[in-house]
Amino acid sequence: MVLLHPDFLEHKNFIVDTLSYKTISANSKTVDKQWVVVDAEGKTLGRFCSEIAKVLRGKNKTNYTPHVDCGDNVIVINAEKITMTGNKMDVKEYQTFSGYPGGRRVALAKDLLARKPKDLIERGVRGMLPKNRLGRKLFTNMHVFVGNEHPHVAQKPTKLEI
Repeated sequence: MVLLHPDFLEHKNFIVDTLSYKTISANSKTVDKQWVVVDAEGKTLGRFCSEIAKVLRGKNKTNYTPHVDCGDNVIVINAEKITMTGNKMDVKEYQTFSGYPGGRRVALAKDLLARKPKDLIERGVRGMLPKNRLGRKLFTNMHVFVGNEHPHVAQKPTKLEI
């Protein structure tokens, strides 16, 4: 057992203000959701999607709470100008399955980029979000657009550099 000297206990730095050490959890009423615009031109797909997932989840904020939607609404523009490193455009496969025998469909990344450029970013971000109710709700906060224009001008989004 450690005995403290009586003079040490009277020292003013020893007294702790317990009210300043309360953990504050965010909830749906106290969360501050913003709108941000992110440009995908020239960005690498995986690194770009992981940064978007962090912003959607709210991990870039000080009041991050794991079970609450405290992230921002993200608008992604220029989805058709995303890149991949190496030869992934020619090799990487995205597959879907209808549930029927022989219902497996495989598409290469370059074909998917030519046909549905939004799909590459949406699939990448969805895979990095939680696989539960919260993840499905967070995914609705992302809006991906081909080209430079988007219909969310009324929300006055701020530009976010990634």
